[in-house]
Amino acid sequence: MIKEAIGVGATVDEARENACKELGVETFETEFEILKMPEKKRLGLFGGSPAKVRVYIEVSPVETAVEYLKNVLKAMGAENLTVEKHDKEDGVEISIEGEEVGYVIGRRGETLDALQYLTGLVANHVDNNYYRITLNTGNYREKREETLAILGRKLAFKAVKTGAKTSLEPMNPYERRIIHTAVQKVNGAISWSEGENAARHVVIGPDPKAPKPQRRNPRGGKFGQKGRYNNKFSGSKRDGYDKRSGDSKPLAERKPINEGGATGLYGRIDK
Repeated sequence: MIKEAIGVGATVDEARENACKELGVETFETEFEILKMPEKKRLGLFGGSPAKVRVYIEVSPVETAVEYLKNVLKAMGAENLTVEKHDKEDGVEISIEGEEVGYVIGRRGETLDALQYLTGLVANHVDNNYYRITLNTGNYREKREETLAILGRKLAFKAVKTGAKTSLEPMNPYERRIIHTAVQKVNGAISWSEGENAARHVVIGPDPKAPKPQRRNPRGGKFGQKGRYNNKFSGSKRDGYDKRSGDSKPLAERKPINEGGATGLYGRIDK
């Protein structure tokens, strides 16, 4: 984006300085072209005209965003803060540092998020292209992301264990994405968003498509079933009689199987 101004003065230098003042920049930061050279009056009384100069400067989205942010912070009364920009692969991170930084962060980062949103709008309005602007102070963003990830996993495990769902407080799209990513790493839990606009929030609950874990009976079977050792007379055969057929004749005698050869399972072993 090109910002320009037209300056008028008795000389070319004066016209250029006047144009730079209008842009709010120094003369060494700009390029210029002379539109009209000054003309002296004839006989000191007639004619004559001042010089006219066009001064222009190419403004980047980042510089526009930084300048806008400084003006907003000044209007908020936070003039002792420093603003620095750091190039990232997907855009630029603007860091704000100073003693009053807590005032800029706000409750759960709401003020910082609002400033980031407005600064991004200003930057993307420069040349009508998308330019990612991230506002940060210290390592606040990293700490917030870690906190949300831990919260998401904790509530996901709770949903799997209890089968109940939990609704979180409203969050911006960036924070909701952190929660969704954390929940995806827990088998048996899912998350989705509900609500509109500022009230949109994440809900975490059990995955209805996931297999439910089976609770085991301490005696070996599932609950509702007889365990393997539930009754020493379990089954259809008892006291040597076949109850299924109603036959009262004794069944064939079953001799114990000795897998230890000539020595019984608990017999004496001679060395």
